[in-house]
Amino acid sequence: MKNCFQHIIFLLILCMSTGVFAQQKKVQGYRVDGDEVVFTFDKRDYKEVTHGISQHRKSINDQDLLIETIAVAGEFNDWANDQWIMKQLDENRFELRKKIADFTDEFSWEFKFVINEHYWAEPEGEIDNLSKAKNKVGYDLKVYNLKMYTAHISEDGNTSFYLKGYENAEQVVLSGTFNKWNERLFKMKKTQNGWYLTLQLKPGTYEYKFIIDGMWISDESNPNKKKNEFDQYNSVVEVKAYYTFKLRGHKNAKEVLLSGSFNDWSEDGFAMTKTEYGWKYTVLLSGGKHLYKFIVDEEWMVDPSNPVKEYDYRGNVNSVCMVR
Repeated sequence: MKNCFQHIIFLLILCMSTGVFAQQKKVQGYRVDGDEVVFTFDKRDYKEVTHGISQHRKSINDQDLLIETIAVAGEFNDWANDQWIMKQLDENRFELRKKIADFTDEFSWEFKFVINEHYWAEPEGEIDNLSKAKNKVGYDLKVYNLKMYTAHISEDGNTSFYLKGYENAEQVVLSGTFNKWNERLFKMKKTQNGWYLTLQLKPGTYEYKFIIDGMWISDESNPNKKKNEFDQYNSVVEVKAYYTFKLRGHKNAKEVLLSGSFNDWSEDGFAMTKTEYGWKYTVLLSGGKHLYKFIVDEEWMVDPSNPVKEYDYRGNVNSVCMVR
């Protein structure tokens, strides 16, 4: 029995030394669930709060601090402390869901949780998405915000990154403009032939590099590169998304074409398919703004179901679609 007990102690020490039981850094304050950002607050994750005006700190378990409301305040809502109110799930947990598409093209945002419109919950500890809080002129406020990234790891994501070789590396991290060049957040997974990671990214153009045990390298398998401020090169990936254009009516038309900035306003256009409601065409587009028109039996027209229009440099009126 004594030898068995000693063997168990040895295994525990071995596990701790190899990091099996070591506390892992985590992303706190939100998760991505499908097409939604889910903000999550758990009172047990916080020890202190700061009064927004007096800057006085006290324990989150102070008897005078009875939690009535918790709001999500950040760069995305101009730090409003009374708009994005969370739903209480139980004694300790609160939640708020927002569509990823509701956010602008920014790829990361800083935020805090505000208790009763006055007290800021202070994050601390081994958290990957901590960020030093600064005021509008860049002064360090000696506290931390949480950072949210709309880019996230997902096996079903739309963009996969591969790095061949480097089987003896201890750690490989994917870093880029999609996570403000964070050096810890996106740890790649080891395979027999190298490393890989799949992300869900909003449509757009991103620069990235691999960090191999602290050494930064570009993606040798990707010829698309851009020179950076260090006179070196970042790899570049463009993420596109399918967008379906629809034109209702005009069922008696012989031909309907789609033409826009994405096909250099070709007068041959993309031939649309006839449907029960009218016409449609699906095309793979890059992120951002695109101008377009329909050509119905050689007659150009804007999209009657789309109120968003814009003049071009020639004075023509075009319909506008945004791919995010």
